[in-house]
Amino acid sequence: MSFLVHWLIRALAIVITAYLLPGVRLAGFFAALVTALVLGLVNTFIKPLLLFLTLPLNILTLGLLTFVINALLIMLTSALVPGFQVAGFWWALLFSLVLAIINYLLGVVIF
Repeated sequence: MSFLVHWLIRALAIVITAYLLPGVRLAGFFAALVTALVLGLVNTFIKPLLLFLTLPLNILTLGLLTFVINALLIMLTSALVPGFQVAGFWWALLFSLVLAIINYLLGVVIF
């Protein structure tokens, strides 16, 4: 049950973020659900591997490389999910930042 609630909250956060950013297109709530699922899987399996492989460079850039990795993972998700489109790298970077803020705010309000 908890998984479903978190999944719906993440999908709602994606819908809100896509509404706020003109460089991000979302086909509907079903696309948001699929995007939330794919983004969760990408963040669970691919992101830790990328962070581990880029650890020396990430330390050298004082963690700023993590923002680049997040944007690239958003672009990967955009390529995998048909109803989710991001106009480019900078929109993906902004999407990841705004999505993190909205996820935090929804988590505080709901839980």
